[in-house]
Amino acid sequence: MKNNLGIYIHVPFCAAKCAYCDFYSIAGQPQHMDTYVRRLLEQLVQAAPDCTGYTIDTIYFGGGTPSLLGGARIARTLDELRRRYAIAPDAEITVEANPDSMTDEFLSVSREAGVNRLSMGIQSAHDGELRALGRIHTFAQAQDAFSRARHAGFGNLSVDLMYALPGQTIAQLEQSIDALLALKPEHLSCYGLTVEPHTPLGRRNPILPDEDTQADMYLLLCEKMAQAGFEHYEISNFARGSRFRSRHNSRYWAQSPYLGFGPGAHADFGGQRMEWPRDLGAWLAGTARPVIEDSHIDRALEYIMLSLRTSGGWDAAYYRAAYGRDPTPIEQALFALPSTHISHTGSRWHLTDAGFLISNPIILTALDAAETH
Repeated sequence: MKNNLGIYIHVPFCAAKCAYCDFYSIAGQPQHMDTYVRRLLEQLVQAAPDCTGYTIDTIYFGGGTPSLLGGARIARTLDELRRRYAIAPDAEITVEANPDSMTDEFLSVSREAGVNRLSMGIQSAHDGELRALGRIHTFAQAQDAFSRARHAGFGNLSVDLMYALPGQTIAQLEQSIDALLALKPEHLSCYGLTVEPHTPLGRRNPILPDEDTQADMYLLLCEKMAQAGFEHYEISNFARGSRFRSRHNSRYWAQSPYLGFGPGAHADFGGQRMEWPRDLGAWLAGTARPVIEDSHIDRALEYIMLSLRTSGGWDAAYYRAAYGRDPTPIEQALFALPSTHISHTGSRWHLTDAGFLISNPIILTALDAAETH
């Protein structure tokens, strides 16, 4: 694992901007896609010499809506990556896709090019909820796209679901969960809606389910996913067995290195964090330069925060060995918490589903213990 490296590629194009979206994306402008890819390939070529000795084991096209690029542009990018980098034969290659842009060309060409995992932004099985979110597909389109992806040869399909939507009831959420499970995906990511004030949805000031209802929704999700045979390996993520965990996203939680390309992309490589400016114009002009982020990040504290998000949890023995710090104050703080929220086996501590529900205060408790001793 020491010399493995991930690559994240941010594709900023969207067919339409969702009402809740806070990611860097731009609606329309398909005329710029070819120039975007040319700049992307230039950056990949320039970065390649720094990656000698590394094996690329995950590639992730995120966005935005990467499926809008179509299969040919994604294939061209992967061809360049294979020419310049050492790509592992079993590398996980993921593309985020929305049902409305999952054309047969995208599916067949990207699959032939080596894409072996799709992350589908379905979000809800109710068309009214989709319209309220600003999604431009229907659930019927999502079902059709999923079926065509299977027919194209994709054996690793992840679906996204959102909950705590404006006016949503527990019954409506349960219907969405059941409908998505009926598709038989290998992975599900589920996120509570966060309303950012500067987004169109935020300006509408919608009424969301209250905190108790949101908690009940999350616990219902956990229960139904367990009943369906999924493992709950991270706060918001469920996999049908460990081999279907998102290997790329898991590297973020494990503090593994990755490169980032495209406007708005982040990177963590060579002990240095950086971000490309959220500026498509500068990227297209070739004038964009990555901004180096604060180099004084405490990796030990970050390990506490990230590890407690996962089912693997925080390992006191690893904490001592990797960072040379005494884990005792943290263990004492965690031991004082209710067993319904956290448990431990040997030196490893992990949250229960009920603990995941209130993970932020638990993580702050652990961080406070680490910083005050």
